Amino acid sequence: MASTVYTTIEDVEALFRTLSEDEEERATQLIPIVEDAIRQEAINRGRDLDQMVADGKILQNVLVSVVVDVIGRTLNTSTTAEPMSQYSQSALGYSMSGTYLVPGGGLFIKNSELRRLGIFRQRWGSVDMLGGV
Repeated sequence: MASTVYTTIEDVEALFRTLSEDEEERATQLIPIVEDAIRQEAINRGRDLDQMVADGKILQNVLVSVVVDVIGRTLNTSTTAEPMSQYSQSALGYSMSGTYLVPGGGLFIKNSELRRLGIFRQRWGSVDMLGGV
């Protein structure tokens, strides 16, 4: 079953930045992967992403925005060096520290992005410990 692709390379360039040829090729490959990753997150939570878009529960523009955010973050991650967002060194004290941009590597979708799509919602409930007494 072929999945609907909502995001285009033009969306990435309009919402993120103009891409080089290599980045454009990489982004073109990433678009269906990111959208399928979001679909899988929706399936894991008992939801159907395509049906949510069709029913208007998710606006297509919001989905495109989230996909572009994930692709932008992935394109900004270095593929030739350590993907550090912060890095410091010392000399005689032999100290080095850094914060990884993407812990564990690969692409990742933030919970806040899934919340924007209505896929990840906090649940609440209660248990009557006294049995109705």
